[in-house]
Amino acid sequence: MTSPKSPAYIVGVGLTPFIKPRRSREYPELGFEAGVKALLDAGLNYDDVNQGVACYCYGDTTSGQRIFYQFGMTGIPVWNTNNACATGSTGLHMARTLVGSGAADVVLVIGFEQMSPGSIKSVWSDRPSPMGLSTALMEETRGKHGSPRNAQYFANAGREYMEKYGAKAEDFAEIARISHEHSQRNPYAQFRQKYSLKEIMDSPMIHAPLTKLQCSPTSDGAGAAVIVSQKFLDSRPDLRNQAILMAGQSLMTDTPALFSRSAMDLVGYDMTKRAAQAAMKEAGVSPSDIKVCELHDCFSANELILLEGLGFSEQGKAHEMVRRGDITYGGKGPIVNPSGGLISKGHPLGATGLAQCAELTWQLRGWANNRHVDADVALQHNLGLGGAVVINVYKRADGKANRQLSDAEITEASAFDYNPATEAQHPSVADTEKVRSRTHRSDYALGDTMEKLQARL
Repeated sequence: MTSPKSPAYIVGVGLTPFIKPRRSREYPELGFEAGVKALLDAGLNYDDVNQGVACYCYGDTTSGQRIFYQFGMTGIPVWNTNNACATGSTGLHMARTLVGSGAADVVLVIGFEQMSPGSIKSVWSDRPSPMGLSTALMEETRGKHGSPRNAQYFANAGREYMEKYGAKAEDFAEIARISHEHSQRNPYAQFRQKYSLKEIMDSPMIHAPLTKLQCSPTSDGAGAAVIVSQKFLDSRPDLRNQAILMAGQSLMTDTPALFSRSAMDLVGYDMTKRAAQAAMKEAGVSPSDIKVCELHDCFSANELILLEGLGFSEQGKAHEMVRRGDITYGGKGPIVNPSGGLISKGHPLGATGLAQCAELTWQLRGWANNRHVDADVALQHNLGLGGAVVINVYKRADGKANRQLSDAEITEASAFDYNPATEAQHPSVADTEKVRSRTHRSDYALGDTMEKLQARL
């Protein structure tokens, strides 16, 4: 892996609340709202954007243009990308690569998803599934069952960890309990309810040892980030205090270990371990330097096995971290998923990586003042079966500590009259006017999005 010629920085992030997939909001509106917030945060207009990256799994080709054209029709390249549940972070990888190569100085990444209720299913029934071989191997090694396929994959990985190292079902449930507790302080989370360990254990069994409250829900939502080059940041010194350096990054896929007959490797343990080592090496940090982490907890079992895969625990000791309370406030650390993670926050596939990025950006800026973690290095982990994993290691661009800021300090220094890390608001008409192209806008391309946003104010 070669390092980029130019460093890349996050200077703006934006999110919509994650909601149940009931078509109460359509993807053009969701993506537009997230993008408006990210551009406002960065203090930029769409005319400043050189390239766009659209991240989604469920949608027709060029759905990205349907969103981006609402900002302006400036003729820039818009890339549409799909990499399973790692799609959002794949967009961040593309943006850093574009900036690092000198192909762009400003890239807008928008991840979004409009899903169907219920467990994730393929929309294609007339061709081979990319997961076909993995499913056949899972059924050969762990039996064929009627429960949702993805739940089986991760439950089996959890069972393997139990068999090898002595973890118990309660350990997975405790991870979910922590995630739900954290989510109470995230205004964008789909579920913000606290549960006891007993309530989590007693919720309906999906595939043992995983109960319903240990599984991420399907969701609608969007997230966005603005990535800029060193050259651009140098031209805008006013952004330096809020800029977050993408200090290390790695996107990896599977090796033949995928088919080793290990249930853990079948869900990406091996590629996560390799990618984490590569990203941390590039950033010049070790696992002990990571103080806060957004980890892809699509199921609680995945979080447990990847506490080890990311290097936060010794081999076979991840469940002991959980039992000691290391992964939550007051523990040894790192604090994992202060946002509530996928289990509570929700999992609109294309938006998940951007939501993780936004949370860690707010943490390192000191904006997440109702769930603050003292940290100078943060790690993001985003995984997709099939497979792909992206690791991002973040640091503040100014090298300072992430002092916890008050809401008054945040509103004084930012483009917002509220703290977007702790309060979810919809953008106003005036907000959209600030970021839409001044020279190449089309009101026709905006459709009825503004009417919908105004009705939500």
